[in-house]
Formats: sequence, structure tokens, C-alpha cells
Amino acid sequence: MADLRAERIMLSAVPERVSIVRLVIVDSPRVHGEQVEHTKLLAAIETPLPPVVVHRPTMKVIDGVHRVRAAVLRGDEAIDVLFFTGDDTDAFVLSVELNHAHGLPLSTADRKIAAARIVDSHPMWSDRRISEVTGLAAGTIGTIRARSTDRIEQSNVRVGRDGRIRPVDGSEARRRAAEVITANPKASLREIAKVARISPSTAKDVRARLARGESPLPPQQRRRDAAQEPAPGPAPAPGNAPRFAGPRPQDAEPGRERPRDASAATFVALLTSDPSLRFSESGRLLLRLIGCASIDDGQWAEMVLRVPVHQREKVILLANQCALAWQDFAENLECRDDRSTESG
Repeated sequence: MADLRAERIMLSAVPERVSIVRLVIVDSPRVHGEQVEHTKLLAAIETPLPPVVVHRPTMKVIDGVHRVRAAVLRGDEAIDVLFFTGDDTDAFVLSVELNHAHGLPLSTADRKIAAARIVDSHPMWSDRRISEVTGLAAGTIGTIRARSTDRIEQSNVRVGRDGRIRPVDGSEARRRAAEVITANPKASLREIAKVARISPSTAKDVRARLARGESPLPPQQRRRDAAQEPAPGPAPAPGNAPRFAGPRPQDAEPGRERPRDASAATFVALLTSDPSLRFSESGRLLLRLIGCASIDDGQWAEMVLRVPVHQREKVILLANQCALAWQDFAENLECRDDRSTESG
């Protein structure tokens, strides 16, 4: 339970002793209910069982039905309880997540049924976020969502695992940002981000692309958009050419574009020679971490090949977490009030 995010679960930290007769056992994500043999195994354990999780407003058992049944078999009158204070739909999500994370795992059928219910109750959650809760692949969640489109209102944004709101397709948001920049070249990153509903770092990337005479979309998004466009018709008249048409040298480069300057190694060297960074603990930590910017494409490719197969998922998870941490750091740095920093 410790690895569940506190801001989402609203779970009490200290268990309370509660009479078993007060607990309500309904709405379990297990379609076929209790597994009696598992209950008997738990009842035979002589040491105290972990606390169960209960929805305080309704007293429904969110996690630990088998432990409650085992306590009854042992003749216990009370059991240790952690209380969850969120709403009913979030209580079900927590029930699925806890049953997936430990104890007797949910069956695949149970998880698919639970995923369909979460898609209905939390339509703005991303496929990956629901995947994390249910233990199903994100592609499976996408298939379940597609089957639910006639029953739920679809949104053009998703809330990811980190709690951030992102558009399902960022192409339109980037185009809006480009229009804002074209109309008001002096607009700040925060102003652009607010109007286009993107992050300041994305606004900065769009502005840099326009300054270089490129499309506001990175190559991957341009390729996806091109694949979705209908077959081309007659060539447009010269006066009706697309606003961002023109040479795009990056399109000819194989692989995925990374927003890394070719002189990154030089920048890292300059930062390393700065005494204000070298002679402070936080500065030295920053220099150690930011050194990855000078790693070239060949070294990244070599590291991809060297990750053991059995550690692949863990490395992917940690790499994504590092990327999110750096994104937050960059956005906070962009928005920092340097006047208050200097005065402090």
C-alpha cells in the first residue's frame, strides 16, 4: 500500500479496531465472489492479519474480504481497519488496484470487467493509467474503451498516471500555439501555454521550431497526421498554400527526433566549469544528473541493447519517471521568479 499515491487514495495511516458486524461486503471486483479455500488458509494463520481497507462513508470492504471471512471463522469479533474517505467510484478503483498489487490476484476476466467499469466512471483517465490500476496492457484498455464509445462521452483529453491533463492528439494544441505565436510574437511561454492548453516546455519547443522555419509538429506527429489524411487532390493555388509548408530537413532523418542540441556536450562542459554550481551540494547534484545530455545517439542505442530482458519493464518505468521529473524541473525553471531568487 505504501507505493500507492497518497493524493489519490486518501487512506488513513493508522489502523482502527472495528467490530466486524459493522462491515458491509458488497461490490467486490471478484465476479465469482469469495474463494473458500483461500479463506480457510488465512484462518489457519496464527499471526495477526494485515488491516483491511474500508470505505468510511458506506463501511464497504474495499480490500480484505477474505481476511474478514477468515476472522469470522476464527471467532474474532473485531478487525483492524484502514479507512478510505474518497467517493464511491474511487473506492472501486482502489479495490481493483489493491487486489492487483498484492494478496490473491484477480482473474483476467475480473480485471477486464473492472477495467470496463473504470473506463465508464473515469473516461478522462489515460489507457496507461487504467492499465497501471488493473494490470492489463494499455492496448487491452484501448480495446475496452473502443467498445464503450457508444455508452460514454468521449473526451479529447486524458489524465495520465502523473495526474497531468494531456490532449489525446497534441497536434491541434501545437497548431493553436503556433497561431498564438504568429499573432503575438512577444507572448510569454506561460501565455502561449494557457491559450493552447499545453505545457510551457511544449510552447517553447513550438516557438523554437517556428523560428527555424519548421512545422510546429515533431516528425512523429507529422507522419501520424499524414497517414490519417485522405489521398491528395489537385495542388492548391499558390495563395492557398498551408501556413507551415516548406522545407523540413528533419523529415529525411531516420528514427525519432530527440529535442537535443548538437552542442549539448559543450553546454555540459561550460556548466561544469561554473563555480556557483561546482561549489554547492545541489549544484554538484545537478551537474551529475545533467551529464546525460552529452550522451550521443550511439551510446543510447548501445544501452538499449544492453538492458537485460528480465529488467526491461523496470528500466522503462524508471526512464519514464526520470523524463517526467526533468519535464517538471524544466517547467519550474522557466517559470522561476529570478528577482525573488536574487533577493533571497
